[in-house]
Amino acid sequence: MPTLIKLIHILNRKSEHSQKILHQQTDLQTSCLLIQAGASSPNDSPQERLRQRKIAIGLPTIGAIIVLGLGGLGRIESTLAKSLDSASIDKSSQILAQTTPATPTPNNNTKLQNNLNLPKTGNEVQITGNKSITLQQAIDIAFGNNREVQAARLTVNRSQVGISEAQAAQAVQVGLTSTVQNQGSPLIVGTQSQFGNSTSTNIQGSLQATYNILSAGRNQSSVRAAEEQVNFDRLDLIRVEQLVRGQVITAYYDLQAADSSVIINQAAVADATRSLSDAQLQEKAGVGTKFDILRAQVQLATANQDLTNAQGQQQTARKRIAQRLSVDNNTEFKAADTVRELGAWGYSLEDSVVLAYKNRPEVKQQLARRTISQQQQIVAAAADSAQVDLFANYTLGKSLTASTSAQDNYSIGAQLRWNFFDGGFARAGSNRERVNQEIFENQFTTTRNQIRFEVEQAYNSLSSNQKNIATSAQALQQAEESLKLARLRFQAGVGTQTDVIQAQTALARARGNRITAIIDYNRALSNLRVATLTGA
Repeated sequence: MPTLIKLIHILNRKSEHSQKILHQQTDLQTSCLLIQAGASSPNDSPQERLRQRKIAIGLPTIGAIIVLGLGGLGRIESTLAKSLDSASIDKSSQILAQTTPATPTPNNNTKLQNNLNLPKTGNEVQITGNKSITLQQAIDIAFGNNREVQAARLTVNRSQVGISEAQAAQAVQVGLTSTVQNQGSPLIVGTQSQFGNSTSTNIQGSLQATYNILSAGRNQSSVRAAEEQVNFDRLDLIRVEQLVRGQVITAYYDLQAADSSVIINQAAVADATRSLSDAQLQEKAGVGTKFDILRAQVQLATANQDLTNAQGQQQTARKRIAQRLSVDNNTEFKAADTVRELGAWGYSLEDSVVLAYKNRPEVKQQLARRTISQQQQIVAAAADSAQVDLFANYTLGKSLTASTSAQDNYSIGAQLRWNFFDGGFARAGSNRERVNQEIFENQFTTTRNQIRFEVEQAYNSLSSNQKNIATSAQALQQAEESLKLARLRFQAGVGTQTDVIQAQTALARARGNRITAIIDYNRALSNLRVATLTGA
């Protein structure tokens, strides 16, 4: 090992001129470098040509190769390793970096934050706050917190890195190896010489470079497939966002319906309480009966029970929307938007279907999958085609036990690889991708039909609920007038308690129908916008 350290110091002292040459290089082309290393004047002596070739190739770089290969032995102290010419190594790393495709940096803003701790006390799961949010706020919160949306964004980042991975196969591949070998004879069998066992220790470093110039379209198709995969994942991100948008809209309208149901049942309880008070006054005045009071009490109990059920459904709806938004489960959300018609749809049914075909990502995804399969078919077929590589190799070796000088050699050339018989592996892979393309074309038709059905379903629901809004508004007005008259008749002694109870039931139903018609209209309108990808 001391001999090796001395060798390294000798290489460093002889490297001043070679450092200047290495610092002037701006591009690492290994084959040209090796050819220049072997070029010399015909009049030079063999020793002079050997010296020029060593200078051109850069002895510091070769010394670095040897030391890097020996790093795993753990025998060279860090203070001795610092004696190497690090400037030459750093410059070589910069030149190598120029030939390496840049790798996109993934977006870390979408990093998932997962809390792996479980609550241990009841106070940790207690509802501590209430918050009113609009529909648009709910959608924005979902896009920022939803795990599926975040995972889809990370998938896009991963696919972008895949492009650089595919492009790397087209770049120059440079590698180095170094070995230290000790050998001797005889060990067990054989006759020893008069000087004892014969042993020798050799050290060798090798730098190799390869470049593929003919791949039968495999490298190019791999890059195109990776680019199309990015396009597919971006479309899938849009699909996931629309799916989450639809889920949040449904949960928000469920919350609106639950809140409205509580309000309607609270009004029903107030009406039943007033009817019970009227029945009690009628009995005191001698014009009513105990039977009327009992019926009013039953009606009030039924209204209270309906109110309790509505409040339970309201709590469930609040927890459901919190789950959709992926937020703190200790906060309850209330709908800030009032129940009203959100607007009108400005397209006919036919135009809506065409608009959905144009905007929906699912259709484009099937076409992207078919394109990916076509490129993968080319890659599979190239397995039994000719592959041509250019290669260059430089090797430097030295015996640590003999006094001989270091020996080096280089080689450059081209290599043909042709696996012309593989048992049908390449053809089978190509046929598999061809079948995949037929599957994607079939799924394209299925997806297209499903999109049309979703648009037609939402459009028809929008039309029917628009009519229901007008009908329910008129029915609500009539039910309010009917209850008013029934109470007046009952108070005048010409009507019955049954008339009042029936009028109250009809009014509660009319209020519910009015709210349901408006909410269902908004649902259909939002579903139509989601189905055509025209916003919330």
